[in-house]
Amino acid sequence: MNRVWLAALLASLCLPGWAAAGDARAGERIVSSRSQGLCLLCHPIPGQPDGLQGTLAPPLAGAGSRHSAQALRQRLLNPERFNPDTVMPSYGRSQGFNQVAPALRGKPLLTPHQIDDVVAYLVSLK
Repeated sequence: MNRVWLAALLASLCLPGWAAAGDARAGERIVSSRSQGLCLLCHPIPGQPDGLQGTLAPPLAGAGSRHSAQALRQRLLNPERFNPDTVMPSYGRSQGFNQVAPALRGKPLLTPHQIDDVVAYLVSLK
């Protein structure tokens, strides 16, 4: 785990008011991507065609009204804390995954900056 990622993770876990500014448009692209965030495989997402999004997880519409930026960040970094049986991956973890392509081994699913962007997008969903 690199130092920048570790610092962001520790800050997000230890400082309740901490929230780095992210780019909501970049976050929307990550959330809607079929090759990066993959959120739409499980979550209904505003603005996405009904047949091309999942229904296994809660809708992301209104996420910013239901949760604070800090709570959304925690759900991305440690989803099993909220649901021990979740199939949602920890987007900040870099170990413990199965069948990872060699080029991606040891890397988190999203960088701290990308997590900031996703949080900014989710907060915008009122």
